[in-house]
Amino acid sequence: MTLAIIHSRSNQGIDAPAVTVEVHLSNGLPALNIVGLPETAVRESKDRVRSALLNAHFEFPPRRITINLAPADVPKEGSRYDLPIALGILAASGQLPTNTLTGYEFLGELALTGELREIEGVLPAAMACGTAGRNLLVPTANGPEAALAGKTAVYPAAHLLEVCAHLRGAAPLQPMSPGQFRRGSSGGPDMADVIGQHQARRALEVAAGGRHNLLFSGPPGAGKTLLASRLPGIMPSLEEETALEVASIYSVAGLGLRRDFHQPPFRSPHHTSSGAALVGGGTLPRPGEISLAHRGVLFLDELPEFPRKVLEVLREPMESGEIHLSRVRARTTYPAAFMLVAAMNPCPCGYLGQERCRCTPDAVRRYRARISGPLLDRIDLQVQVLPVPRKELLARESATGEPSAPIRKRVEIARRVQMERQGRANGDLEAGELDRYCRLGKAQRQLAETAMEKLDLSARGYHRVLRVARTIADLAASKTIETPHLSEALGYRF
Repeated sequence: MTLAIIHSRSNQGIDAPAVTVEVHLSNGLPALNIVGLPETAVRESKDRVRSALLNAHFEFPPRRITINLAPADVPKEGSRYDLPIALGILAASGQLPTNTLTGYEFLGELALTGELREIEGVLPAAMACGTAGRNLLVPTANGPEAALAGKTAVYPAAHLLEVCAHLRGAAPLQPMSPGQFRRGSSGGPDMADVIGQHQARRALEVAAGGRHNLLFSGPPGAGKTLLASRLPGIMPSLEEETALEVASIYSVAGLGLRRDFHQPPFRSPHHTSSGAALVGGGTLPRPGEISLAHRGVLFLDELPEFPRKVLEVLREPMESGEIHLSRVRARTTYPAAFMLVAAMNPCPCGYLGQERCRCTPDAVRRYRARISGPLLDRIDLQVQVLPVPRKELLARESATGEPSAPIRKRVEIARRVQMERQGRANGDLEAGELDRYCRLGKAQRQLAETAMEKLDLSARGYHRVLRVARTIADLAASKTIETPHLSEALGYRF
């Protein structure tokens, strides 16, 4: 047999389209050619494969070898095709039976010794492989990640010889148990560490209850960062499907297994980060921080210190929940349904209103103008965080706040109500759904009209107030939005 076909997978965002590795041996001067839009790492695989086969004591056929990576119009990148190319050469030259290859897909980089090395983006490939009804063979280091998919039998191998022995039936590999490496939630920082700050704690609960964006403003040392870091601990755990989606993003980004599989992610990029670092980029686009924070929290500390152009790239993903990255040779869409939590000082020195502050009104105005109105309008809750009184701070033992566990239970109940009522969190409601799920009574409409005039609320700002009021009502187990709920929601728009 001079033709062999091996199944593998490519990477396109968090999708893994099928790639067929076709290997043909023909007469002529010895040569090895790879076609099908291979990138540099793929073209270099011919040298790795040759050395790996020879060092594993296989015969490298002295013939003209043509390798086609189909479909030919999809760019191929990375070293994941080393193993399927090597197996294709062995099968086409008669050194490996071909009847056992059709039920498998193969991924893996080859060392010159024949050992299998870890690659990126295995989890999406494992999920797609299970949908196709095939088994998956991967390097040992990728086994735990691939097993998370739970849709296919995953066979980890450490060496090319182990793969060939398994395909011959001489030494079958043992499939990895799907639940063997399932990760849980480790809890993380607890709200009990927060002293005082009752309004900020309440704002965190409301934000978690409806997936609302949140901004803390206050002097240095008031506890803004401390509060924000406690937010994932009061958010509901990720559902299995959502957790796999988040894990797929981390896999494609090369970050491997998440430490807490069901815990909402928390990302806190530095204020020197570029726009590409936030939204993603590259010749073949990779996910950025907003995608790594999918279904979790994106925390931007010192918000005005971020370049304004960088902050503006967040506006569209905050509305759509996804980011579209277009390049000359690729167009990729990544999910980006994140909660934006930000913290800022009230002025450049941070001590506005105190005797030590020397900032002029013009300096304060320029500092706050670094955050555009459209971005600020997309933040549902805007809360001032004042310093904790010294007496309350010194009496730490008697001032322990409510822990995260009971807050998380209230949040979970509110989220359950929202899912049963509308199938999504309140923060994700479309404008056309507000009349149905956030209907106001006569008294509440009069209050809303007055507030819109005095606070100069835009239509978007008003809609966000309605979503927050609906969440406050859900936390209070109220079927309708009452005046106290709407008043509290309006109080979060300073």
